[in-house]
Amino acid sequence: MQIPDKDEKFPIERYDRLCFLKNIITNPNIEVGDYTYYDDFADVANFEKNVKYHYDFLGDKLIIGKFCMIASGVKFIMNGANHKMDGITAYPFNIFGKDWKRVEPQLDDLPFKGNTVIGNDVWIGSNATIMPGVKVGDGAIIATDATVVKDVAPYSIVGGNPAKEIRKRFSTEKIAELLALKWWDWDIKKITENLEFLTSKTS
Repeated sequence: MQIPDKDEKFPIERYDRLCFLKNIITNPNIEVGDYTYYDDFADVANFEKNVKYHYDFLGDKLIIGKFCMIASGVKFIMNGANHKMDGITAYPFNIFGKDWKRVEPQLDDLPFKGNTVIGNDVWIGSNATIMPGVKVGDGAIIATDATVVKDVAPYSIVGGNPAKEIRKRFSTEKIAELLALKWWDWDIKKITENLEFLTSKTS
């Protein structure tokens, strides 16, 4: 049985614009599951450049599941982008130092949405933007250029700015069945043996 190597950086021969993402990540606050790929029009190193405002001192994580498909230009906006918003102004005077430093907010004063979590088998279209703390359910599809500002239900398709649900991929009963199946957690040999089942049209 010949199975693609999950630990290979570039799994497609003579093509270095698609990578198994976990094998290029350097930031310990980004976690990526096996076989999730990132395809970039120019350079796969752009992925981490597109995880914006991801400051170590905040401790938030970007967590991406297995078998996800992430297209070129996808951006993740992390909690470091948030400003204190309960004053008259949201302007961050303190970051410029000097006498303005005295109004530096405590971490607890800043909006903190938690980790950004992308489930398994999620397809994110090119140039989509995922905002801080968003949770995207297993099997979801994010349309090209979407701006995702709230959680996305499993096996739903969302698009637009702000992203709204377009439709569910399957019936409620089928979605429950697929979430129980959790095929992405199967042994890779079992997945390989069942490719026809996994890729066949479902009702």
